[in-house]
Amino acid sequence: MLRSDHILATVEMIQKENLDVRAVTMGINLLDCRGGDVRETCRRVEEKIGTVAAHFVTTCDQVSQKYGIPVVNKRISVTPIAFVGAGFDRHGFVELALALDRAATAVGVDILGGFSAQVEKGMTATDREYIASIPEALARTEKICASINIASSQKGINMDALALIGQTVKDLAEITKEQSGFGAAKFVVFCNQPGDNPFMAGAIHGLEEADLVLNVGVSGPGVIARALERLIHTKGRDNLGLDDIAEEIKQTTFRVTRCGELIGRQVSKEMGIEFGVVDLSLAPTPTVGDSVGEILQILGVDVVGAPGSTAILAMLNDAVKKGGIFASKAVGGLSGAFIPVMEDAVLAEAVGSGALCLEKLEAMTCVCSVGLDMIPVPGSVDADTISAIIADEMALGMINNKTTAVRLIPVPGKEAGELVSFGGLFGASPIMPVRNVGKSRRFIAWGGRIPAPLHSFKN
Repeated sequence: MLRSDHILATVEMIQKENLDVRAVTMGINLLDCRGGDVRETCRRVEEKIGTVAAHFVTTCDQVSQKYGIPVVNKRISVTPIAFVGAGFDRHGFVELALALDRAATAVGVDILGGFSAQVEKGMTATDREYIASIPEALARTEKICASINIASSQKGINMDALALIGQTVKDLAEITKEQSGFGAAKFVVFCNQPGDNPFMAGAIHGLEEADLVLNVGVSGPGVIARALERLIHTKGRDNLGLDDIAEEIKQTTFRVTRCGELIGRQVSKEMGIEFGVVDLSLAPTPTVGDSVGEILQILGVDVVGAPGSTAILAMLNDAVKKGGIFASKAVGGLSGAFIPVMEDAVLAEAVGSGALCLEKLEAMTCVCSVGLDMIPVPGSVDADTISAIIADEMALGMINNKTTAVRLIPVPGKEAGELVSFGGLFGASPIMPVRNVGKSRRFIAWGGRIPAPLHSFKN
């Protein structure tokens, strides 16, 4: 039964508390676009996206207007492009990226993800060509995001690929140095990458998916923060326990998820394509009052990074997942709390004050969604150190059987403490110091593969 107080609370979430559908993402299978050469494949890719997504943006806008719920981003994810371009060289992959960019522009979406590869166990010659193409492909396109799955709980960590990726991140930053290394903000490295994630830069249309699928990403850290403030003000801090706090997060999450599923299913119905999942992730924005870090402060730490930050984040992440699963029969993607430094004003402030360091962030990623995300580091940090930081995060995902990811941005010509700003949803932050730089070279030089953990053998 619909309760009037719940309806009014949801209206207030939209009007005053930054509730929105962060992303509606159309997943498109491109395997049938492979042609006899690069030019024919590119033509088929553009043609298919232009046909199936022709009315996607318009439909999202109409549904958003009908229900009064903002849809911030309209996006496309595609089959990992290394499969589509099997046998191509790096120049062929750059041409594919340009074709995807033209298609994304033609249909009016904000971003297109899926310029990706899956190399958790080994690399083909095509995978190596794909990796070599990434810097030029992202530098020459406006709307393309790239990702690579380099580890999994079942296969282990591909250290040969990881050694290449550290240099790729450096090259990406250097080739876009006029934009403070912004190219690296469009590339993310995964362990256990999901095939139905609607959030960028890691969205792909997994091989296990149907031809066309619609996934929805819902956010709302500001909604959670205001709900907690009301609860504490109404009942008084002395009359509440952390179990009461968790219950409030869960109930608020339930309402947020229902809004997202409403929009997603309606867009799916209007377009006649399959509805996939709701990804309920607390994805902050640089907007004041839309911060995951603020929630941690409301719940008792004076600064993010203080002892207790990891425990609060664990409770928050768990309550978000429970509320989302109860609200929808189709929860997927990442579904939890994100801690992207540049995109969260409170986290960025903690970095600037020295309260939040890279090691503490790594600990926090053990209990939340994704991982080391949108972290600017000094441009002088070497490729092997970047690879080693990624390796540590991949190990956390592999051992704990969860998704982890890394998006580091080595900012050319800048050092720790200096400010970097990309604007918009990408935000700004002081550059985070990295300790023990240059001391992991011998580890990365081993190559090979870190085997999967014992608990991966479940057959």
